[in-house]
Amino acid sequence: MPVNSTHPDYDANLPAWLRARDVFAGEDAVKAAREKYLPRLDCQDDPEYDAYLKRASYFNATGRTGDGYVGLIFRREPTFKLPAGNGVGDALAEFVEDADMLGTSLSAFSKNLVTEVINVGRAGTLVDWNDSSGQRAYAVAYSAEDIINWHTERVNGRNVVSLVVLKETSQTPVAESDPFDPDEIQQLRVLKLVPPQGVADNAKADWSYQVEIWQFVPDGQSPNAARSRGKKKWKLTDSITPLRLGKPLPLIPFVFHGPRDSLPDVDKIPLADIIAVNLDHYRLNADYKHGMHFTALPTAWVSGFDKNSSLRIGSSTAWVAETPGATAGYLEFHGQGLTTFERAMDRDEQLMAVLGTRMLESRKRVGETAAAIELRQSGENSILNTISFSVSASLTQVLRWVYWWNSTEPIPDAIGPDLVLATLNTDFSITGMSALEITALVAAWQAGAISQATMLDLFRAGEVIAPGRSNDEEINLLASEKKKKPAVAVPPTAPGDVNAEPVTAN
Repeated sequence: MPVNSTHPDYDANLPAWLRARDVFAGEDAVKAAREKYLPRLDCQDDPEYDAYLKRASYFNATGRTGDGYVGLIFRREPTFKLPAGNGVGDALAEFVEDADMLGTSLSAFSKNLVTEVINVGRAGTLVDWNDSSGQRAYAVAYSAEDIINWHTERVNGRNVVSLVVLKETSQTPVAESDPFDPDEIQQLRVLKLVPPQGVADNAKADWSYQVEIWQFVPDGQSPNAARSRGKKKWKLTDSITPLRLGKPLPLIPFVFHGPRDSLPDVDKIPLADIIAVNLDHYRLNADYKHGMHFTALPTAWVSGFDKNSSLRIGSSTAWVAETPGATAGYLEFHGQGLTTFERAMDRDEQLMAVLGTRMLESRKRVGETAAAIELRQSGENSILNTISFSVSASLTQVLRWVYWWNSTEPIPDAIGPDLVLATLNTDFSITGMSALEITALVAAWQAGAISQATMLDLFRAGEVIAPGRSNDEEINLLASEKKKKPAVAVPPTAPGDVNAEPVTAN
């Protein structure tokens, strides 16, 4: 089996991923696909089809919905629980500030992952170690189309990913190519678990993680001659066994991200149904505009006039005919043909709203309570909650790998949520915390039902406390304000005792 073989699920889902990319990209991408999304009408030649295509209007409800979902999840910044102190804590803090060694913070990195999961339902992250500069762990994101193959096996009593094939592009060094137009070489990065020699695949032993680099180069030539003519084939150009503490890695440091879980299995695109209706709306709009072009433009007609006469239209000209009974007028369209298209497009827009685009639905003019709005949007929120929880779990796995690279634990699974944890927002309400809820939380804290830290965390989630302020900072701020507060005179406790000394309260 060649190295560029693809997984059956990859082949089955690739058309849907590419369709989703075009739909999210907008009108230019959809129209560039031409007949893929807008078939020709009968007997249309190229000029007629081009005009038909240009008249169509693409209503990008899917893109707007996806942007709205990402905006709701990141309405509040994600939180990352990290260990304190030097060593591992400093390494993780550096990773949160720059996750990919390109200046991308982990918050921005996670936003890109959520966007990928919402758009195509799949993404991946490779956690690697940089030896050449920095001596640190970093993350590399891969789109669904770039993860072309994967396998799982039962290793030492558990199911683990044993093979991942990633599609990449590599550039030749500047010294060996045009600095303004460097050569790009197709490349495959193969991540695999290899059993020790002489041990059966299903035997219990220390498997090792290996990386192979395959490049698509001309047969019999070096990778830097990729532009030369000749038959090309995949060639193994490098093989690496990454080491940690002098030993090979026991697992593949690759994390899958999906809308429901972080398993290698391919999930359905979250907005797949809206994409289908959106494309149907686009085709209806094309037929509607096509019909309007031929029926809505005024067309003059005459009867009884000389065929060789030139008739001009305008308020300064008059049509005169010597033939008795000559007449003139304008053709006007009557019937329900175009109205049928209008009703069909309205139904599609309503269906997209039901499927998850409430933000596109026209709002009622009557007042709605916050509870009614939240109840009406509960379906959308459940989708967002599932995605938010899933990506939070997979991001936590990424943090575990980074922690593991900098620690001495045997496997990343030994690192629990008490050490590292990534949490995305799951509160999509814009109403904030009410006065009654604030009073109830304070009463629960005073009664000893919850800790002060829990109360402050809930206040932060309810947008009562600034999101960037820690619990210790809030407590210190309260203490400093209490010291600055002036003393207040309290009246004597014994009524009528005018000679009693006043008591001050701090």
